[in-house]
This record gives sequence, structure tokens and C-alpha cells, in this order.
Amino acid sequence: MGFADLLDEVGGFGRYQWLHVTLISLPGLLMASQNLLNNFVSGIPEHHCSLLSNYSVHNLSHYQLFRAFIPLDSSGNKLDGCRRYVEPQWQLLGANSSANASHAQTEECLDGWTYDRSEFLATTVSEWDLVCSLRPLKQMIQTIYMGGVLTGAIIYGGLSDRFGRRSVLIWSYLQLGVLGCSAALSPSYSAYCVFRFLSGMAVSGVILNGVSLKVEWIPTKERTIVGTLTSFFFTFGQMILAGLAYWLRDWRKLQVVTCAPQFLFFAYSWWYSESARWLVLNRRSDEALKSLHRVARINGKPEMIDKLTLEVTCLPEIESSHSSFTAYDLLKTKGMRRISICLIAVWFSTSFAYYGLAMDLQKFGVSIYLMQIIFGAVDFPAKLLALGMLSYLGRRVSQAACLFLSALVIFTNIFVPTDMQTIRTTLACLGKGFTSASFTTVYLYTGELYPTVIRQTGMGFVSTFARVGSMAAPAVLILDEVLPALPSVVYGGAAVLAGFFACFLPETLNVPLPDTIEDVEEKWCGRSPTLCQKEDVSLKEGVACDGDVVLMENVALKDLKEPEVTSLNVL
Repeated sequence: MGFADLLDEVGGFGRYQWLHVTLISLPGLLMASQNLLNNFVSGIPEHHCSLLSNYSVHNLSHYQLFRAFIPLDSSGNKLDGCRRYVEPQWQLLGANSSANASHAQTEECLDGWTYDRSEFLATTVSEWDLVCSLRPLKQMIQTIYMGGVLTGAIIYGGLSDRFGRRSVLIWSYLQLGVLGCSAALSPSYSAYCVFRFLSGMAVSGVILNGVSLKVEWIPTKERTIVGTLTSFFFTFGQMILAGLAYWLRDWRKLQVVTCAPQFLFFAYSWWYSESARWLVLNRRSDEALKSLHRVARINGKPEMIDKLTLEVTCLPEIESSHSSFTAYDLLKTKGMRRISICLIAVWFSTSFAYYGLAMDLQKFGVSIYLMQIIFGAVDFPAKLLALGMLSYLGRRVSQAACLFLSALVIFTNIFVPTDMQTIRTTLACLGKGFTSASFTTVYLYTGELYPTVIRQTGMGFVSTFARVGSMAAPAVLILDEVLPALPSVVYGGAAVLAGFFACFLPETLNVPLPDTIEDVEEKWCGRSPTLCQKEDVSLKEGVACDGDVVLMENVALKDLKEPEVTSLNVL
């Protein structure tokens, strides 16, 4: 009996699974807020140099004042945000004046800036004057946050394989609640960056452990639809963020409102049951038995409690101690190495293109709040398309198709003239939708490809490259100054390359989750990891490790396998 069969015996996708999946998915409503928060918390208001105070400016309108003290920018349509005249140009105030002040001497904003508060009441930019020469510090906040997400993926991925998904998830809720709210009280830019870095670590812990804890309690047949539908919580979260930002308009209030609910998630997360797969493979069979009994009771299967015994949940003494597995094991054997390299490319490119499109909403010339809603709404049809593809075409085709389609849309946008802003915005939304569908697919796909004993380490490892992609995406925008089409070429090219890598991943549609590295190697190339590590020796003995084909001379298949243990066939 496999573990999927055991889940069917205790109720399949019953009442417990419904509650379990819903409660773990609810924090997703605010995870999107964390990732995209910088669009609003660090929004750049319209600004100009503060006016000199030693002039009498009575009887002059604000526009007249600005026109006399502030030059126009290079477009000639609005006031320059970083320069002012050394001396006021009164001659420009005449009703029909044709005076030219292009040669008038200007200087930097020595007395600070004045900010337009019609769109944002207060942001980190207006709080700490992150404009003009300090403007790169605005984007640095997002880069530091993504650095925290990357660090959290490495640290919490390994810790959850050692100490369990549930405990690390509970801690991550508390960390995000405390440090996220503390960020709202930051007295300085540096303090805010530190809090955002630590919050990013917690976000990784919440997302990665939430995915694994859901997947490991869901029967095989329901994984696709559950994995896709729960991703809509992130989609709704993007739209909720737009509504909260529009309502509050103040970065400190927005910071608190998006982080305080984590205390609620922390309070009810103690209800979760630890993954029975993980408990069994850590030789904690008595705890696994209690978890299975609890699930059977909640699912209305009390008769199964007497049938589940320690013998049913006792694994053979294979090499399954979590302390013995590290990220090195992801690259040590042929099957794991191929999976990991392909997933690295997919995670990096998906995140690279996604954040390249989603993290600079002010460039579209539309209300930033409306743009956020549009970017969230486009995910609905994209993810429904992904659901259909995942269910009928499989994971591999779906993953590659999402990446290729996103690249096609990004490349198409290169040839649309810049004055056709509506078409360019529409194409950008489509590209974002396909990359979002790619994210949905790769989260599910990765959880199915890696075995239970190293699933979290694997997800943490490959998702770190997603954070590298999200950190690199804003830097590519600088290439726009060299050639406007260059960022799109880079984003699209990365998606095409990752699409090709996705074609080399194995299909996992309706395939039971692997539990050991040996399971992965046997499914990938039909042999044990020991043989894959000793290809030269195997070849001398007549065994060729080449793809999915095993050539054998004078070696019986039964002699190559580990001894069968009949006391348990659960996992």
C-alpha cells in the first residue's frame, strides 16, 4: 500500500484536508502583499525642490511660483524634480512671455523637496528623500528584501527537513508578524532595510513550508486542482494590496495592516498536523500514527483507527536520516542532478521575468492602484489555463508552454511603438499572466519531483535562484538607457532558455510522490543512487547508466535492488 492509498483509507481529500488546505492557503492573501509592497510603500510621489524662503511671493499662484523657481524637465511638460534656478526667473511669469531661461544657472535641491500628496500621503521616498541622486536606494529596499527571501529559502528549507514543516511554518508566521510590524516603526532607512530583510526570510519559511505541508497531505489525484486553486489566494492578494494601499495612502499604516494578520495565522497554525511522511522517514512512527488517527477521526473514518498500527507506519532502516541530507545530495546522483539543474533554470527565469514586469508599475502611465488590480486580475484566466494544461497535458508541457508564451509576449512588445501605450500595457499584463502561471506550475512541480526526505531542502535550494532572478530583474532595467528594447530581449531570452530546460524534466502527472532519493533514481533511470555514483565500476560489471536504459550482463535485476521489506509498503 502506498501513502496515497493510505490517505484514501483515512478519508482521501476529506474534511481534514479541506480545512488544512484552506487554513494554510489563507496567509497567501498577504504573501503577495509582502512581495509587491515596495510598489506602494516606496512609491515615488511627484516632487520638486523646496522653494527659497527669502523672497516675497504674495499675490502669486503656486504655478507662477514654480515656474519662476523650478525649470522644466527634459520633456518640457512638467517641472524638474531635482534642480532649481539659482535666481528666480521672474521674466517667465509674463502672460505672453517668450523669454527663454534655458541658459539660466541651476543648482541641486539644497533645501530639500516638496512632495505632491494627491497619490501618496507618505512613503519611504518622501520620508527619507530617496529621490534624485538617492533614487537607487528606493529599489535597494526591494533588493534587500529579496535577499532576505533568498536567505530564508536556504536556511528554512534545510531546517524544515531536519525539524519538520509544521514547526518552521509556525515560527515563520511569528517572525513575519513581529518584524513586519516593527518595520512600520523604523526610525531610519537602514533600520527599515534590516526589518525588511528579516521579513523576507520569514516569507520564504511561510511559502515553502506551506506548499510542502499541503502537498504531503493531499492524495495524488487531487494535487493538481488543489495546487492550482490555492494559488488564487496569491492572485486575490494582489488585488487586496491595491485596495489597502488606495485606502491607507501611508506607508507605515500599510506596513502594519499587511503584517499584523500573521499573529492570527500563528495562533491557529498550532492546529496543523505534522506531515506523516516526514515523521515516518524520521523514524518518529508513533507521532505519525497519532497524526493519521487524528485525520481519520476528522474525516469520519473512526473504524480505521484500529487498523492503523505501528507496524503499518514503520519504515525499513534505509538511509533516511534528515541530518545526513544536504544541498549537495541534490547534485550528487544523476537523476537528482538533472532535476535540480533544470529547476534552477525554470525558477530563475520565471522570477526574473515576473518581477521585471511587476515591480515598476509607475512606468505604465496609469494609476498605480488600477495597474495593480489589472495585474492581479490577469492571473485568473492565466491560472485557469494552467489548471487545464496541468490536468490534461501534464506538468512538463505546461511548464515549458508557460515560459515560451511569456517569452513570445515579451518579444512582441519590443515591436510595439512607445506611443501605443494601451497595447504595450496589455501585452505586459499578458506576459505577467503567463509568468504567474509558470510560478503556479513550478511550485507544484518541484514539490512532486523532490523526495520527502529532502523536499524542503530541494525547494529551498532551487527557489534561491528565483530570488536571484528577482534581485537581478531591476538591474536589467538600467539597460534601457543603452537600448530601450534590451531589457525585453534579456527577459524574453531567459524565458526561452528555461523553457528548453523544462523539456528535460520527468512527467509527474498522477505519479505518487517519491519519498527517498532511491525512489527518484529508480523512476529516472531504473537503478539505485549507489550505482549512479559508481558508473565506471558499474560499466565494468556490465551495467550502463545511460538515461532511462539499463544494459545488464550477467547481473540479475534483483541483485541490484535493496532487499524488499514487507512490514511496510506505506511510503
